[in-house]
Amino acid sequence: MRRWAVGAWAAFVLACIAVVGHATFTADLSAFLPRSPTPAQQLLVEQLRDGVVSRLMLIGIEGAAPEALAQASKRLAVELRKQERFVSVDNGEGVGTGRDRNFLWRNRYLLSPAVTPEHFSASALRERLEEYLQMLGSPAGALVQRILPNDPSGELLHLLEQLEGQVQPATRGGVWFSRDGARALLVAQTRAAGYDIDAQEQALTQIRDAFAQMAADGARLQVTGPGVFSVSSRAAIKGDALRFSLIATVLIAAMLLALYRSPRLLGLGLLPVASGAAAGVAAVSLGFGTVHGITLGFGVTLIGEGVDYAIYLFTQTTPGIAPDRVLDRIWPTLRLGVLTSICGFSAMLFSGFAGLAQLGLFSITGLVVAAAVTRWVLPALMPAGFTATTAAAIAPGVMAVVRRAPALRYPLLLAVILATAVLVARAEPLWSDDPASLSPVPRSDQLLDQQLRGDVGAPDLRYLVVISAGDENTALVASEAVAVQLRKATEQGLLGGYESPAAWLPSRQAQRARQVALPETPVLRVNLRQALKGLPYRQEVFEPFFKDAAAAKNMPLITRASLEGTRLALKLDTLLVKRERGWAAMMPLRGVTDAEGIARSLVAPSGAQAVLLDLKRETGQLYRTYRGEALAHSLLGAAVIVLLLFVSLRSPRRVFDVIAPLAAAVIITACVLALTGGKLSIFHLVGLLLVVAVGSNYSLFFDRQAPAGGDRERTIVSLLFANVSTMIGFGLLAFSSVPVLHAIGSTVGMGAVLALAFSAILSRRDENPR
Repeated sequence: MRRWAVGAWAAFVLACIAVVGHATFTADLSAFLPRSPTPAQQLLVEQLRDGVVSRLMLIGIEGAAPEALAQASKRLAVELRKQERFVSVDNGEGVGTGRDRNFLWRNRYLLSPAVTPEHFSASALRERLEEYLQMLGSPAGALVQRILPNDPSGELLHLLEQLEGQVQPATRGGVWFSRDGARALLVAQTRAAGYDIDAQEQALTQIRDAFAQMAADGARLQVTGPGVFSVSSRAAIKGDALRFSLIATVLIAAMLLALYRSPRLLGLGLLPVASGAAAGVAAVSLGFGTVHGITLGFGVTLIGEGVDYAIYLFTQTTPGIAPDRVLDRIWPTLRLGVLTSICGFSAMLFSGFAGLAQLGLFSITGLVVAAAVTRWVLPALMPAGFTATTAAAIAPGVMAVVRRAPALRYPLLLAVILATAVLVARAEPLWSDDPASLSPVPRSDQLLDQQLRGDVGAPDLRYLVVISAGDENTALVASEAVAVQLRKATEQGLLGGYESPAAWLPSRQAQRARQVALPETPVLRVNLRQALKGLPYRQEVFEPFFKDAAAAKNMPLITRASLEGTRLALKLDTLLVKRERGWAAMMPLRGVTDAEGIARSLVAPSGAQAVLLDLKRETGQLYRTYRGEALAHSLLGAAVIVLLLFVSLRSPRRVFDVIAPLAAAVIITACVLALTGGKLSIFHLVGLLLVVAVGSNYSLFFDRQAPAGGDRERTIVSLLFANVSTMIGFGLLAFSSVPVLHAIGSTVGMGAVLALAFSAILSRRDENPR
């Protein structure tokens, strides 16, 4: 039987290693965003992953005189434009401005919303010609002289006003600068999507290498954006996972060597952990398709908890008693502890966060495999006659502490009452509703990103009108209809302005309507002749106008391909995106003063839906919704644990004895976290449930029906050793820079220690053996 167990284990581990060898690993931060948001919110998540916004890198150069910064900006832009990884690099030099103006000039009649039959009447043309006269003496006079013969109706100037009316960065030395002149600015668009972290890292490296080769005296480079955040977050996750795994392995290995003084027992002690980790990664790879880096970081906890099972076996093995008999004695309690742990980790498995679900599957699989290896494989590999002499040596001292521990029951009761009062009487909410607090991006980098976005004039994306439609043209038609409503709202002072994809790609219906609105050449001649009466213009100068208007009536309609090679293509792709099902047009709003009034005025035409999205409110509500679901899952997990205890222990008093120290540990842990760290997150909530799942092992063994003497002493000592290993596994994560790992690690690390201590304090074993 033992040989079959070892053979089956070896085959299983080899299969897991084969799966792990073909696994795909990622650090996509959207895994820790809820996976079932509203359609509008899902659109934003998609844009964060692979939309144009995810491809933008904002570059700042500072630390030198403005003249030197301007030259550095120009040289860096030249170098980056040579690289195939970048679709565009813009720094305000006007590179691409010529292409933009050529596009606007060729298509001015199809683009201009002013093109209506009334726009070409004699009175309207005269009004525009009079404006041209006033502009001839202005700085724009040279441009007016060039375009007047072809465009007396003023379409190009109208489009340029629309383009320049959007928020633009300040300019110095012909390039973009921050308002205070301390930083030169560039915006680079990568060819790869934001979720392609390898490609983003290579693009970031090219930016840094190009800047380093410039040898700009005293100048410093700053780069930010979604892709940069993904690269830095992956590095932080990878670094934490590797560093803490190595530290935990070394510490636990040192502890096992000190306790059992046998290299063979050291290897056997790590066997369940290694097997469980391989199985956990394989399960996540098969279940989710990819393995998140945070899941690997969470593997540190498996090192701490998975080795507990081996410690229970090794510490309680005595000469003359086979390991199988020891396991037969402790297996019912150990199995119940594994089941309670599974119930705790199931709260993560069914979480609305894909990343947490990965952690749940990894942990459950790893613990089950670790327990199975301990139960059926380790006994076959343990040396004959082994006994843990260290356990016997320290047992008297440990038991002396345990016997005195119940004297602290009333102080513990008082501490629980005070902690409960602190949590209930808090002036501010206990739970944080800010998803930004969960970001692994340092606060300093977030502030830099805000500064650079403000410098380049990026719109405030708090308010966004999102239009969903079945096809591209329907989305454009709807955005044109909504633009009319937003224009009225602007006139009423409800907002300061807006952007629309239809400004650069009108719907087919709008373009055809403008072609129809263009009068025939004879009508135009008559209207222009009347408009010119009394004005210092010669009519023959405007012959190009008649030719261009006649050509525009029959020219091909504008498509997305028509914008290729212009900066307007980037703007359009930011506002009009194709989704798995249909299309979405996004209309960022500026200077919103009455969001509710705007929302009430939105009416989309048939075939489309329009909604005003308040990102700040929606993300807060989204987070609260999923926190509620996490709380429900946690309560359900706790309820299942209690039910499991009732079924197994069949005694309300014994169930109370098991649950009481866990409840006390949860309350005091939550109080300490609230007092030292402020508000708690969803991940702290998950950690509190894990305190119950992990701590139940300790309270169960304290409650276990075992005679006093050597057996009980070894049991208590094994709990101490197991608690130290668990504290190492989870406690190390408290030092992680990744919020998910830090929150769970600090919560469970503290709670596990308290659960063991409180199990000893509330134990009735030595008072009244059952």
